[in-house]
Amino acid sequence: MTALMICVFGLFAFAGMPLAFALGFSSLVAIFVADFELVMLAQRMLHAVDNFPLMAIPLFMLAGELMVKGGMMVQLVNFANSLVGRVHGGLAHVTIISGTILASVSGAAVASASALGSALVPELRKHYPDSFNCAVIASAANLGPVIPPSNAMIVYALMAGSSVSIGGLFMAGIVPGLLLAAGFIAIASFISWKRKYPPTGESFNLRNAAIQFRKAYLILFMPIIVVGGIIGGVFTATEGAAIAVMYSALVGLFITRKLRFADLPSCLFRAAVTASMVGALIAFAATVTFLLTIDMVPQQLADIVKNMTSDPLVFVMITMVLLVIVGMFLESNAAYIMLVPLFVPIADAFGLDPLWFGFIFMFNLVIGMMTPPVGVLYFVMSGITRVPMGDIVRESMPFVVFQFALLLLCVTFPSIVTTLPHALGF
Repeated sequence: MTALMICVFGLFAFAGMPLAFALGFSSLVAIFVADFELVMLAQRMLHAVDNFPLMAIPLFMLAGELMVKGGMMVQLVNFANSLVGRVHGGLAHVTIISGTILASVSGAAVASASALGSALVPELRKHYPDSFNCAVIASAANLGPVIPPSNAMIVYALMAGSSVSIGGLFMAGIVPGLLLAAGFIAIASFISWKRKYPPTGESFNLRNAAIQFRKAYLILFMPIIVVGGIIGGVFTATEGAAIAVMYSALVGLFITRKLRFADLPSCLFRAAVTASMVGALIAFAATVTFLLTIDMVPQQLADIVKNMTSDPLVFVMITMVLLVIVGMFLESNAAYIMLVPLFVPIADAFGLDPLWFGFIFMFNLVIGMMTPPVGVLYFVMSGITRVPMGDIVRESMPFVVFQFALLLLCVTFPSIVTTLPHALGF
């Protein structure tokens, strides 16, 4: 049954069918062959998406949409610009800092890329080549799933079950996320200096920075309320996402006054379209996971891995190499849904820290959003700027290499990931 599902899925996926429906058709064929009741398909799909924590994903996406429409991105960019000063690659620094702040609200790379691209591409084009602009924006957007609140972490925690908490994963991403942002800034500085791009921006002025902070402090305060409340146990991730939506709407309507009530339907529609893709993946993948469990694939895979090695670190390295390959060809949400239920029990059997393993598993697939041929952020940036994907990929390689270097560092030194969540009791 498992072999049949893999063959059917591969056939439909390579034919160009969306991965969610390829998963659905493969499970449907397996159900017919195994002579199960067809109603099982609907039951499994409903059970998978009828999940309260899952509601956080569309809500965080909606909060990001409201931020962009409400003019909050402009204030974030102005605040970031006031911090950078006049340096080589200054506008690239502004992009990365803006991406870091936006990541603490949107939780998604694609949403961040769209917002940053719309807000910054016109100004970036005045100073840098389009291919470099796309590489910087894609890298800044890829902070979205790493810095909390992260939709990828929510999906991972749901698929992993009770072995890991959403709040713990959120905290695990803070230190690596800040290291990632700092590394991106250093790379952008070096490239700008080497290519002699002119310095951009105005010299740092404390008074101007204070003025821009006063304009943006309500926006900067939002992630502190949302993430702090989730971590402190004041509310759940889903409730925190709902608070982020209300906060974004109120600020956009009554503070910046850029958001109108007439804009709300379009924001809701865009958030719903994006969230529905994730929901369809989860629903169809749940049937595949159930059939794999019936076929005892997790137990067989665990036995194979344990026969290959008894060293937990070797298992982690095997997993990382596999995920690098998977990330090149498979959309990250589909990979979480298909692979997390298979690998988490093995990691638990090896006694690995669930927060550490969860973060490096997720971070590996996040990097896959910038690895060809299916680097989704490249498609987004190419669509916004009309720059050929090959040019974007070449410019992005230093940023991608740094992400893999940081991943290896997190594997070698787990304390980078685990110190903060463990200190907070996770």
